[in-house]
Amino acid sequence: MTISLRHARVRYGPLEALHGVTLAAPSPGLTVLLGRNGSGRTTALRALAGTVPLSGGAVVWDGTDVTRLPAHRRARRGLCLVPERQAVFGSLTVRENLELTARDPDPALDAYPQLAPLLDHRAATLSGGEQRMLAVARALLSRARVLLLDEPTQGMSPQAAAHTYALLTALDACVVLAEQRLPPAPHGGPVLVYALRRGEVAFSGEPAEWERRQAADRTPPGPGRTGPARGTSPSG
Repeated sequence: MTISLRHARVRYGPLEALHGVTLAAPSPGLTVLLGRNGSGRTTALRALAGTVPLSGGAVVWDGTDVTRLPAHRRARRGLCLVPERQAVFGSLTVRENLELTARDPDPALDAYPQLAPLLDHRAATLSGGEQRMLAVARALLSRARVLLLDEPTQGMSPQAAAHTYALLTALDACVVLAEQRLPPAPHGGPVLVYALRRGEVAFSGEPAEWERRQAADRTPPGPGRTGPARGTSPSG
């Protein structure tokens, strides 16, 4: 099973945010969309989820073109989006947030015991990291076939973040993360990395290959390889 974008274009008014992006996320497995703010990674998630329309290209899920399928029908088919903001209902308690997804919140509390003493607290009163735990816990309760998560560990402690990545990596589902940096790789780690830059795919491959490329970019030139002098440009 895969979910993919094929030559996808997305416009926000006169601005084009995705310029013909093609990527595929397999299942089971973890796919990471890397990029800085404005790179298009969040828009790519929204395009997969159906919360923004394509101006060109297609979304294909299990071999079926779902480009015109609205977001709520994709959700009914087993897709869950955890946005970066407003991922929980602040006026509801933690318990009520969880019960919107499943009657029994125990699996969510098994995943995040930190939420147990907060069950009767309104979600708006939680810290940023606690709200992200609640958002991910709701996604886990959904038992979705495809999980799309935008910076799921933002605000979490390093220990909670590592635990979250381990939970997501262990799922028998298609999991797609939008991140600014490559997350740690528990239990085999991400199987596929896409780096987006200015609305285009600048890299696709395995995490080790991405890390080697990043290390090479950080390595200063050796003797006799100082690069072009200041004020000049390389030929070609």
